[in-house]
Amino acid sequence: MKNYHISRHNSFYTIGLSYIKADAVLRGKFSLDELAENAILTKAMEQGIDGLLITATCNRTELHGFAQHPFQLIKLLCDHSNGSVEEFQEVGYVYKNYEAIDHLFRVGTGLDSQILGDFEIISQLKKGFARSKKNGLANPFLERLCNTILQASKRIKNETELSSGATSVAFASVQYILQEVPNISEKNILLFGTGKIGRNTCENLLKHTKNSHITLINRTRDKAQKIAGKFNLLVKDYGDLQTEIRQADVLVVATGAQSPTISKALLHLKKNLLILDLSIPKNVAENVTEVPGVTLVHLDHLSQRTDETLERRKAYIPQAEKIIEEVRKEFIKWLETRKFAPVIKALKKKLKTMKDEEINFQSKKLTDFNPQQADIISDRIIQKITKQFANHLKDTEVDAEDSLELIQRVFQLEVDKP
Repeated sequence: MKNYHISRHNSFYTIGLSYIKADAVLRGKFSLDELAENAILTKAMEQGIDGLLITATCNRTELHGFAQHPFQLIKLLCDHSNGSVEEFQEVGYVYKNYEAIDHLFRVGTGLDSQILGDFEIISQLKKGFARSKKNGLANPFLERLCNTILQASKRIKNETELSSGATSVAFASVQYILQEVPNISEKNILLFGTGKIGRNTCENLLKHTKNSHITLINRTRDKAQKIAGKFNLLVKDYGDLQTEIRQADVLVVATGAQSPTISKALLHLKKNLLILDLSIPKNVAENVTEVPGVTLVHLDHLSQRTDETLERRKAYIPQAEKIIEEVRKEFIKWLETRKFAPVIKALKKKLKTMKDEEINFQSKKLTDFNPQQADIISDRIIQKITKQFANHLKDTEVDAEDSLELIQRVFQLEVDKP
């Protein structure tokens, strides 16, 4: 993208891995918490990368940015996660320029989600862009691209039924509980972790199970208290976790820890226990299955459970793709204007210099000359001239490269480099 005057680097890349080729264990190795994301952005700034966006969810980790070579981004990811370059090469992918743009459109509009039409990625996109902006890594290209994807996502939600029905990781977990646990309204449910997935699961549990026996535990009690107050639920301290697990029939784990928080050592059961691990990386150790009466289910298994809602959603994929193409065309049209933006800017600067020189000359020559009025009139004329040139360059039948060269030669312009 060297002709678009966006970055000092020639290409825009997406590097990452997702549920398509990487299982939960591998995705866990490459998962990023807030500290790791900030560290990547800081390091990227030190390396001279001038545009970078991170999208990290339970089913994917991706870096989108301008670089000399995609390995710069791959190394950033591997240096700040538990994954290795060798593991990335096994399951990772690299997209360049327009392929990277198209990929981000599909991700941001729910077409590439593990559960079709799951739009939780949008909040991650917003957070990722805000973090990039805070760290000085959100250039005009990324800002425009993110806003355009948000626009496409909004249109798909409003104009199609791709996200109709309640289907998400949180809802899939509740569906599983309803199907596998008889008399659920009489069972004790313990929710450990109150992040976004935890909150959504809690809301779905209340909505679909009519269960008042739900207890919340979070490492930070205040966070659990806020959710509990909203739904009038019981909150217990983190120190009570082992005791509460012993009382539970269902344990939903949705913590953001980088290593297992639930293991065999914590389980001293007096009845059967269903454990749903909705975390990436996995927050429940595999050895819990050695405890008699324990059933462990991970979110990858939940995401594979299809139902009528997902089948209905598939019918709206062509409509969603049409919307994406319409919005994408507008973005590409804007991108094309970036080719001649520096020349128009230089032309405007040159015309302004000519204007200032002429006003200065006329001020000395004419006794009744009004410089303020001349300034206003001249600026309007400059605006009209530059607009005329811009419209000419936008014309699809015009050879923009030849025209740009001619404008620069005629006006002897000095064009700023990005």
